[in-house]
Amino acid sequence: MRILVIGSGGREHAILKGLAADPATTDLHVAPGSPAFASLATVHADYKEVADPARMLELARDVNPDLVVVGPEVPLVAGVADALRAEGIAVFGPNADAAQIEGSKAFAKEVMEAAGVATARAQTVPAGASDDDIEHALDYFGPMYVVKDDGLAGGKGVVVTPDRAEARQHIHLVHAAGNPVLLESFLDGPEVSLFCLVDGETVVPLLPAQDHKRAYDNDEGPNTGGMGAYTPLPWLPAEGVERIVREVCEPVAKEMVKRGTPYSGLLYAGLAWGVAGPSVVEFNCRFGDPETQPVLSLLKTPLAGVLNAVATGTLDELPPLEWEDGYAVTVVLAAANYPADPRKGDAITSPDLADADKILHAGTSVKDAEVISNGGRVLNVIGKGESLSEARAAAYDVLNNIELADSFYRNDIGQAAEEGRISIDS
Repeated sequence: MRILVIGSGGREHAILKGLAADPATTDLHVAPGSPAFASLATVHADYKEVADPARMLELARDVNPDLVVVGPEVPLVAGVADALRAEGIAVFGPNADAAQIEGSKAFAKEVMEAAGVATARAQTVPAGASDDDIEHALDYFGPMYVVKDDGLAGGKGVVVTPDRAEARQHIHLVHAAGNPVLLESFLDGPEVSLFCLVDGETVVPLLPAQDHKRAYDNDEGPNTGGMGAYTPLPWLPAEGVERIVREVCEPVAKEMVKRGTPYSGLLYAGLAWGVAGPSVVEFNCRFGDPETQPVLSLLKTPLAGVLNAVATGTLDELPPLEWEDGYAVTVVLAAANYPADPRKGDAITSPDLADADKILHAGTSVKDAEVISNGGRVLNVIGKGESLSEARAAAYDVLNNIELADSFYRNDIGQAAEEGRISIDS
């Protein structure tokens, strides 16, 4: 099977690694990719316009793939999958209409309301709203304010704060860009990320994971695209995944079919599990980053066949997924000044830099034969073990041998779960 992957980050490195290990994969391509991907796939670095359907179609005609896997959300919302499917190419990833589950938080709320799915109450504050309207909305949603950019924001368009002035500032910032804002009630309880393969009304869950969004230890600092994740979740009830599928993912999949926009691809449910059970914080229309890295590291079922089953509408025929026993952790090594203004161009050294079992490249490049930083989240370090403690230790052992000037990472990825400090209230 000849496969083309669209994207260039740590998520795509993890996907490529999984596809390359599948005997069904005979030829692997990636665009725009990264120099670090060259050992796994042919890198088409000139095709940087991933959100341009015509440009991606041009590449697909050149590569002639049996399957295209679209990694990031931006090309999906832009309709890249639609253009490729119109050409008769099998695509893993939803069409533009279905991708609005992530592209518009207001649309996602409409779908959840129609499907009877538990979520935070919300109100849209349109761009151009008066100061009085903004203040009235803040009165209704305080004292813990959840302010979201209604469009795509790469996982960084959300402010959760008890500070009314900070909430107001974020509203004005989003409005200044011409975008509406969604104010939500705060959902308490530990967060769960559950990826589900969806093919119409067929829903197959992957392992549950937990992301760490804040930049610094103890969940301090600004929101980021994710500083690390671990899987599975030792504190999640045995029937937890089944309940999320039954109460959240299946109803949404059925509602999308009912609306005439059946979902095909990866549906990411971000949830908070409170006293009443799971409630949706957000949906994404693609593999989450950095949860994908540990989740796929434990998948034993060959990945190419799994993604192709979704793309060809045969997910209901796929045998049950098989998983390694144990745990996996990923820790993000971030560049100086991330997430505000990450510094680029610094040299990176590590004895494990080319070992994709230990390090996945999220934001790197090569200059004068030297690997350099080229993004905010630079590396994803993977650790695996029979216990969560062993997996964490393995990841941090690798991190201790990486040199990148002024970089930083969180020291507590998965620590609260390891120490038994996370529980589900009933």
